[in-house]
Amino acid sequence: MSGETPPASTNLDNPGANSWVTRVASGLARTSSRLTENLTGIIGTTRLEPAQLDALEDALITSDLGPRAAARIRDKLADTRFERGTDEAAIRQAMADEIAEILAPVAKPLDITAFPRPHVVLVIGVNGSGKTTTIAKLAHLFQEQDYSVMLAAGDTFRAAAIRQLAVWAERIGVPIITGPEGGDPASVTFDALKAATENGSDVLIVDTAGRLHNKRELMDELAKIRRVLGRLNPAAPHDVVLVLDATNGQNALQQIEIFKEVAGVTGLVMTKLDGTARGGVLVAAAEQYGLPIHAIGVGETLDDLRPFDPVLVASIIAGVA
Repeated sequence: MSGETPPASTNLDNPGANSWVTRVASGLARTSSRLTENLTGIIGTTRLEPAQLDALEDALITSDLGPRAAARIRDKLADTRFERGTDEAAIRQAMADEIAEILAPVAKPLDITAFPRPHVVLVIGVNGSGKTTTIAKLAHLFQEQDYSVMLAAGDTFRAAAIRQLAVWAERIGVPIITGPEGGDPASVTFDALKAATENGSDVLIVDTAGRLHNKRELMDELAKIRRVLGRLNPAAPHDVVLVLDATNGQNALQQIEIFKEVAGVTGLVMTKLDGTARGGVLVAAAEQYGLPIHAIGVGETLDDLRPFDPVLVASIIAGVA
């Protein structure tokens, strides 16, 4: 994901991107509607009253933006003087501006920068988060940027994960290194890095297990993967990307906390931003952890993962877009 993320206005001028905007808007519809329901009837004053600010702060929290972001947005609105008198549109825009301020610093593409190649991306996340599918989408996104990609099926704990990743690899036309079910993930990863180096691959994406019920075992496994990668490339892995399921809402924050401890997370990808999602957690994660958000996913097709656009997301959440 190289280059700057275009602002929402650029997307809206691009017919091909309009489909993406529509899908993101649909995915954040629940968050937006829950939030903006509380704006009805607020008109006519140049400043919001304490009771109105309290109601909006509560709405922000119940929309999964989290108490820290909610308090920050409340304080901003409390300090805002609406020159022409308060109305819904003015409040929505003020909220959109502040949410964008929270999100902008963490909107960072996943750039392929490693020399020598390959750039190694370790992908982690709990089972069911959409991790394996996200790996395929990331590979497809890198292919669109003319990078050569190899996959490593390091989640040897589940035969289904190996099979699923192999199917995706065949579908998008990239090589994959696999091992037996129950095999050593570090061995698979080592073989994959060796093959990717010999083949001149630009990117190696490594799948990993997501067994959070045994943190110590997972921590030891990931530490071993890091050690064997370091034997061939001391800088690897270059990125440790945590895949989060947006439908989990605030539970996603707990996963960030645990995986930061276990795996040294360097960035996030948020998946499953569909009509039932709780996408406000994007704002909560940005405010609480400040980790880069590389991309968001809104569906199951290969084109349903795109770089994170903070202006677009802020505008949709606040009901401006």
